[in-house]
Amino acid sequence: MANTIETGVSRRVFLATGATAIAATALTDRRFIPSAHAETGAIGTTMRERATRFLSLLDTAQHQAAAFSFDDRTRRAWNFMLGSRFAPGLPLERMTDEQKDAALDLLSSGLSKDGMTTAENIMLQQDILRDEWGKGSPDRNRERFSLMIFGTASETDAWGWRWEGHHLSLSYTLIGDEIVSVTPSAFSSEPNTVPSGPYRGLVVLPDEESLGRTVERELSAANRRTALIQESSFGNILAVAGRENRVQGELVGVPLGDLPQAQIDMVTRLIEVYTVDHLPAPLASGQAARIREGDLMSARFGWAGANRENESIYYRLTGDTFLIEFATLRGQPLHQHAVRHDFERNMGKHRV
Repeated sequence: MANTIETGVSRRVFLATGATAIAATALTDRRFIPSAHAETGAIGTTMRERATRFLSLLDTAQHQAAAFSFDDRTRRAWNFMLGSRFAPGLPLERMTDEQKDAALDLLSSGLSKDGMTTAENIMLQQDILRDEWGKGSPDRNRERFSLMIFGTASETDAWGWRWEGHHLSLSYTLIGDEIVSVTPSAFSSEPNTVPSGPYRGLVVLPDEESLGRTVERELSAANRRTALIQESSFGNILAVAGRENRVQGELVGVPLGDLPQAQIDMVTRLIEVYTVDHLPAPLASGQAARIREGDLMSARFGWAGANRENESIYYRLTGDTFLIEFATLRGQPLHQHAVRHDFERNMGKHRV
């Protein structure tokens, strides 16, 4: 896998050329067992320090664009379906090189190496959409991603930050240096497998579609009927901003406890793709523990659509503590949307 961008110089190379983030392979199988003793406080401290540094580099107008009060309604208006439009906040393309380095430093504090590579590849796709697919305005580009800081990054108060642009929305909520929420998170992609051009063969989300299709295909006939939510795909995810809990309580899909062990392992791996693979080890450990807080065997896998190549599909994983949704858009098999929510903890609502 391509190395994550770790220095200011290499980050600027990526923003200029995309040369450092064009390879993707299968993600590491964490098996829900990252270090159980790792502390998230150090990551929270790093986030606070990097957020403070980023804000210190901004002029007055930039600060007004990037900084919001913690209770500003923008904090809950996350959106990964932006097309060529700007997200709220301060976009990379309106930052100096030093400011870009500081912004990307903050982003990297919340992601594993694999997660950072995925984020970079989603950013890179904006150039691919513009140059190879002719989608969006001609000024669509990999720097049209914004950073927002909510509240004051202090050692005691509630605060948060979000990184957002087309097909990528990552929200972190903290109380001081304690990270209390890493959701909602959305990693989406178009075209997920790049068919032509200089980035031909790049696969941005290597597991979300392929593993989901395999799970459905491996079900017994009876379990496949139980898993089916409806015959046709929904054509998109359902749990968007303001409707994050839309499907909570819907007892649809096949429970994991009804599956043979090999299929339970496969579904568990699929849950990991959304909950731990993109996070640094201490945060991954906390999210693995969060999944185990519920009855995993009662979690359900639901499906909609025909599991055939070039057909729009939708699947849903619903547990006591999580919702995962995946959809290929209707008539656009290479256009994939994927989100993860924590019903109780999105944006720290259980604590703030």
